[in-house]
Amino acid sequence: MKLASLKQGRDGQLIVVDNQMKTYVAATQIAPTMQAALDSWEHCEDQLKTLFEQLNSGQITGQPFDAAACASPLPRAFHWADGSAYVNHVELVRKARNAEMPASFWTDPLIYQGGSDSFLGPRDDIPMADESWGIDFEAEVAVVVDDVPMGISPSAARQHIKLLMLVNDVSLRNLIPGELSKGFGFYQAKPSSAFSPVAVSPDSLAEAWDGAKLHLPLRAILNGTLVGQPNAGIDMTFDFGQLIAHAAKTRPLCAGTIIGSGTVSNLDRSNGSCCLAEVRMLEIIGTGSPSTEFMRFGDRIQIDMIGTNGQSLFGEINQQVTQYVG
Repeated sequence: MKLASLKQGRDGQLIVVDNQMKTYVAATQIAPTMQAALDSWEHCEDQLKTLFEQLNSGQITGQPFDAAACASPLPRAFHWADGSAYVNHVELVRKARNAEMPASFWTDPLIYQGGSDSFLGPRDDIPMADESWGIDFEAEVAVVVDDVPMGISPSAARQHIKLLMLVNDVSLRNLIPGELSKGFGFYQAKPSSAFSPVAVSPDSLAEAWDGAKLHLPLRAILNGTLVGQPNAGIDMTFDFGQLIAHAAKTRPLCAGTIIGSGTVSNLDRSNGSCCLAEVRMLEIIGTGSPSTEFMRFGDRIQIDMIGTNGQSLFGEINQQVTQYVG
């Protein structure tokens, strides 16, 4: 099943998209918005799947689907928590600045709560006021859950994963050190993120989804050049069940909570990278200094995942950095 949100009001209009992402039908007779569907998932899921099957079989006729008309599947969310599940990525970044990595990083997930009130659409510009902030993309996978009880186990947490999406978690690298040095986490360094045009149910991912990891390459293309396509199912130290359980250790998670994987990264560096920070760190380790610049006004980032049939699974995130003048 594939769901999306047309740009309408603050929370979008829920639609069902066909498997090839060529047509769609409104799902407002089932739930007006994605959040409303997730709030009543036990009542809405079967109805949405039936609509999806009818659209794919030709029983009903859809309208042409345009990803540019979509907001992120959840245009805003009650809770967005991003992990750093690919610990080899964290180790690489710390190694480049000669910093030791605590042993606990391999046993206890890193996760922070990001801003969820103003997600960008998958084809929206990324407005930035200053190039010197170190503008970077981060290509990630994310899951959306229904209501998750506090203290849940990692294995039980898997059953609460209802949808998957791709993420461009925009980061301002040159603002991060100053914020982290205060010992109080990210804020200004993490502007609005963007998600793929379509959210996909786990059953539609077939063997690529094992219940906790998505085993396909995630592709990042900057200005027409492939930066990397590491496999999201490889070298993921903490799977989504573990990330959800970590986030729910001391509080429940409400329906519509989004949990991100963090930048996808493989130990096999031949697959490239899913963010410029990692590219620069490898350059520092290799030559002593970085040669790759962070993003500038006019740069375009494309993030996509191609299925075994050669087709995009989630639709492409395709964004250009623009100058924000206020």
